Amino acid sequence: MPSKIHVLVLVLHGGNILDTGAGEPSSKQADVNTLSGAFKTVMRVHYPAALGRIAIRMVPCPAVCADAFSQVSNLSPYSFDEGCLSNSQDHIPLAALPLLATSAPQYQDAVATVIQRANQVYGDFIRSLEGASFSGQVCVIGDCVGGILGFDALCSSNVIVSESQNSSRRGSTVSVQVPLSPSIPQGYSTTKNSGPDDPKRMLPRKRSDSSTYELDTIKHHQAFLSSLHSSVLRTDPGSRRSSGSTMLEGGRLDFEVADFFLFGSPLGLVLALRKTVVPSIDVSLLRPACQQLYNLFHPADPSASRLEPLLEKRFHQLPPFCVPRYQRFPLGDGHSALLADMLHSHCGMFVDTQYPSSPLTGPPHSRGPRRSSEASITSLSHSLSLVASRWWGSKRIDFALYCPDALTAFPTVALPHLFHASYWESTDVVSFLLRQVMRHENSSILELDGKEVTEFKPSKPREKWLRKRTHVKIRNVTANHRVNDAVFTEDGTQLVMGRFMYGPLDMVTLTGEKIDIHIMTQPPSGEWVYFDTELTNSSGRISYVIPESKRLGIGVYPVKLVVRGDHTFADSYLTVLPRGTEFVVFSIDGSFAASVSIMGSDPKVRAGAVDVVRHWQDLGYLIVYVTGRPDMQKQRVVAWLSQHNFPHGIVSFCDGLVHDPLRHKTNFLKALICEAHMKIFAAYGSTKDISVYSSIGLPPSHIYIVGRPTKKMSSQCQFIPDGYASHLSQLEYSKRSRPTKTASARIVLRKGSFGLGAAGGDYLRKRNHILRSINPTGGAGVVLHSDLYCQRWLRSSPFQSITE
Repeated sequence: MPSKIHVLVLVLHGGNILDTGAGEPSSKQADVNTLSGAFKTVMRVHYPAALGRIAIRMVPCPAVCADAFSQVSNLSPYSFDEGCLSNSQDHIPLAALPLLATSAPQYQDAVATVIQRANQVYGDFIRSLEGASFSGQVCVIGDCVGGILGFDALCSSNVIVSESQNSSRRGSTVSVQVPLSPSIPQGYSTTKNSGPDDPKRMLPRKRSDSSTYELDTIKHHQAFLSSLHSSVLRTDPGSRRSSGSTMLEGGRLDFEVADFFLFGSPLGLVLALRKTVVPSIDVSLLRPACQQLYNLFHPADPSASRLEPLLEKRFHQLPPFCVPRYQRFPLGDGHSALLADMLHSHCGMFVDTQYPSSPLTGPPHSRGPRRSSEASITSLSHSLSLVASRWWGSKRIDFALYCPDALTAFPTVALPHLFHASYWESTDVVSFLLRQVMRHENSSILELDGKEVTEFKPSKPREKWLRKRTHVKIRNVTANHRVNDAVFTEDGTQLVMGRFMYGPLDMVTLTGEKIDIHIMTQPPSGEWVYFDTELTNSSGRISYVIPESKRLGIGVYPVKLVVRGDHTFADSYLTVLPRGTEFVVFSIDGSFAASVSIMGSDPKVRAGAVDVVRHWQDLGYLIVYVTGRPDMQKQRVVAWLSQHNFPHGIVSFCDGLVHDPLRHKTNFLKALICEAHMKIFAAYGSTKDISVYSSIGLPPSHIYIVGRPTKKMSSQCQFIPDGYASHLSQLEYSKRSRPTKTASARIVLRKGSFGLGAAGGDYLRKRNHILRSINPTGGAGVVLHSDLYCQRWLRSSPFQSITE
């Protein structure tokens, strides 16, 4: 049986450059647990099919900078005065710490230790029940210190990826074992160039003596590292290793690495020092044994350094690739990180003026301007090919993360600790990692039940706004888009409606701009299908009728409407049901909330409420949640339902603040019965909801009210005085509940909990509120559409204090 895990992430945790090495292992594990929590938060919202498919394991690394930190601290001008304030601030040359640490004779031991531990963690995973039959990809994350050790560990591996820039991310590799001198560790390899008939080789290397040059570089680099180690052997007579072996046993990784992510690592400084000490080292030819390297850093992080200028010096003129903010672009901003795209957009910078003309071309004055142009094109192509051939992957390497300006006020010596902690909890980092891991070369790598599961990617690239004033109007405001949830019968008109606004109070209306409509036609693991593009009207609305040729069959379909100009979006569901579908109604406040939140905490949920809702869902009924709350609180309430694992269902809110919320509930339920031809079987709520349920013809025996019974209403409903636990027992053993009679509805209705609000607490901090009301135009369906709400708040709401 194949393993359900498709991606194994190994975290090389070595701490930051100021760590003394005295920390407990539990603190490292706490960082990895924080990272795992951030992964789950993002995946629940945007990659639900990836949940349970990614495993994260920690590989503890030696604190190689501890001795260097101690030495540098002793050299401080204030080292003699422990009570001096200046002794602890800004008098430690932070950049010197990784240089001293990696130049120490014991550094090669640390690299070998990391390789051994990584192999052990990988082996333990393979032997575990979770990793049995694992055949997915392995990704490695290295923090400030772990990134340096991981790089040298990958360079020590004799599995070198294919040099072809256009080869498959899982393409075959060819390595050549080269006999090295006794002072150079065995196990380092070079890669054969692809043959001339290889169709994947579009950017070949063009060096006069590439194999000799690359071998010399590798020899010099390994000799430099080995010289550090050999000095220990000469001074350590108790060493158990011979002088001819400078690597510990198991000096290579037992697995192939797909992606290698660095978190604020000073690797660039370390490699620059090695090139300074041994000028013959060509950094670009070191080639870590991975398919792509990503160097993520905060620009203000004193520990971080760039890598791209080491591979091509002209890259110092280009800024690193900016990682989009998760809050604004959770699925990316559409900008390409491919190296080829960047080279072509800045091709003038990489023209090699020294590239000689072809003999057929001749000098420009004799062949005319056309031949001169051809020579320029040839020179440009040659220059771009050289840059690509020296690269570590097919994408950019340096990626800059958002860095708050307020951090500049902190002492420099405090920044390594702050930034190191920020990487583990950053949703910007996690969403970026997921975009790289989930999609390789524009194809999905995660599978579910034999079908590929792909992340959502906008079908259309970002474009300039159609109206010049739009980019000014939406500056510094967040998106507050809403998409209409809809319930239709099989033969009803299938309508998608939405409104696109910006700002928490709908201050800006998106007028006259393109909206791309996407629907997952084969949920839950199918592809997002682009349907059409609509323009927003003067009130920011769109209305799209699904054509007959694309009509959706019975099912529950996720909908995503994407703004073409900035790729912000809104989510919702289209539900197509057969006539006669039975449903059970729950009033959120009357049925579930057991407390009123005054100080900002979430209201408590009544014990056993979730089990009762799931009982009805398991019987095949459609779950409908109703509330008299304004639709501005929709995301907060749905996040609360998700946080407590309530089953997925339709949620209805009032259109803004209304004087009679009970009338809204009545009209909504009547629309489900009359327009969508559904049948209500049971309803839950408070005593205020009795009149609502009675008005739609529900008998008292199927109206369940939570609370103490009263004589006045005892004949109008069934009270639940002893809580949901006893009520559930009565439903199960007294045969008060039965399976739904609509067999086809039982097949298509979605099982499980909410998807839109699955982030729980994360969604409780968002500001995009989806607004809903009854479709005033009627038709064979109920459309829950958006409108501008009244800017007031409910005073007695259990959710009032957690709204904006």
